[in-house]
Amino acid sequence: MLFNPNFLRVISRRNFGTKPELKQFVNRQRLPINCGQPIHETRPYLLKQGELTPGITALEYFKRRVKLASKLVPRSCAIIAGSQMKYASGPVFYPFQQNNDLFYLTGWNEPDSVMILEKPDNDPENVVLHMIVPPKDSFAEKWEGFRTGVEGAQEIFNADEATSNENLEKYVDKIIKRCENIYFDTNNTAKNSGAFFSEFFSLKNESQKQNTILNMIKNTSGVKNLMPLKKIIANLRSIKSPAELRVMRRAGQISGRAYNQAYAKRFRNERTLGAFLEYKFIEGGCDRSAYVPVIGTGENALCIHYTRNDDVMFDDEMVLVDASGAIGGYCSDISRTWPVSGKFTDAQRDLYEVVLTVQRKCIELCCAHNVISLHQIHEKSLQFFKEELKNIGLSSLSTWDINEIYPHYIGHNLGLDVHDVPEISRHQPLQENQVITIEPGLYIPDDPKYPAYFRNIGIRIEDDIAIGMDTYTNLTVEAVKEIADLENIMQNGISTKIEHDVVSPLDF
Repeated sequence: MLFNPNFLRVISRRNFGTKPELKQFVNRQRLPINCGQPIHETRPYLLKQGELTPGITALEYFKRRVKLASKLVPRSCAIIAGSQMKYASGPVFYPFQQNNDLFYLTGWNEPDSVMILEKPDNDPENVVLHMIVPPKDSFAEKWEGFRTGVEGAQEIFNADEATSNENLEKYVDKIIKRCENIYFDTNNTAKNSGAFFSEFFSLKNESQKQNTILNMIKNTSGVKNLMPLKKIIANLRSIKSPAELRVMRRAGQISGRAYNQAYAKRFRNERTLGAFLEYKFIEGGCDRSAYVPVIGTGENALCIHYTRNDDVMFDDEMVLVDASGAIGGYCSDISRTWPVSGKFTDAQRDLYEVVLTVQRKCIELCCAHNVISLHQIHEKSLQFFKEELKNIGLSSLSTWDINEIYPHYIGHNLGLDVHDVPEISRHQPLQENQVITIEPGLYIPDDPKYPAYFRNIGIRIEDDIAIGMDTYTNLTVEAVKEIADLENIMQNGISTKIEHDVVSPLDF
């Protein structure tokens, strides 16, 4: 069923300014379709016609599977087990996070599912997508929310064949038996390691060994070539399509504007600053925060991943914030540091300019024609820090000292995961349309070998950079970071008109 735009009346399509007029949606049509995740027919303002997830079409997901199939040998199948719901205690569950390899290839975002891509011959387009998913269940759906079901997996997500996960063992076994080569990750650190589906495979006698996909492969008669899959998918995921870049650009834009709004306020607690940013990410159109935020004031900023965010903020300190939003699974990643008082001291200004200058120099290297790797940029950042620290009177620092006050790497890949595709070597040259972060930082401990006025200051400045052939694109450019601009906003506020309570986040 296609969405009929005439079924509702919308009043006031935009609400800019300090006193926005509320949008009114009336006369909702009740469609005879329910799914376990948004689709165009049920969420027409979130998904355009043809999209399976925000900004990403069903055609693009199909092309991703064709690309993967081109890397597989004939008479093979690639098996990816999705994630299960995790529980903190009793019925209290964590937010669901799908196995991102499965999500990348299908757009499917429901738990307890498996996808299998079968390549029966040498034709990469002759590929069969099997999906094993939770069936429709009126009782379960009343308590847990709607499911897309087996028919929806075929009709909406374009599975060639689908079945209930109640049939998982027999269904997977049948496919394994007719394939000579099985692509499946068995590393214990992988999200789908062993594919231990306790709900699906548990036997009545708990003392018996429970079955897993890995055991099924090993126990199948005939020699099966078991090959790793994750690195193959990582190579595909590392290069972003125009649609992916557009979604990531929007997440960066929304998140950057949220920072600017935070600069314009005065916060006394780390927790309230963090809550304000998360609210602004979501109000601006992001689905959620991309990760647990870091809101570190004063010496708290010396802990690289300080996430307690439970301290008060003193006016003579700086606050380091590492927080950002995500849209349709795609993450942005921003770090900014600014004085709580709204005005840099001389010492804060000197250290901040060092970090900002190093970041500028590193970003300028982010072009594919430079044939440079992320590791080489990191090595350059060490050199740049040595040069810039001399300019503020720290010429006596050794290489060991630099590593002590700059203990982390210059950046990482970014995409569906915040630290995306770790299988991609830091030593290989950056590719066009790869997205990385550039995030130099300085963290001065309370140690007599450093000037007293620099101690207990932590500074990190991070942006998301899309690699071009001869240039680059800063996906998070809206987040102000120049000292003059920061102080201007902190003292005078912002004048940019920002849309509130956004309905269609990708309409920009």
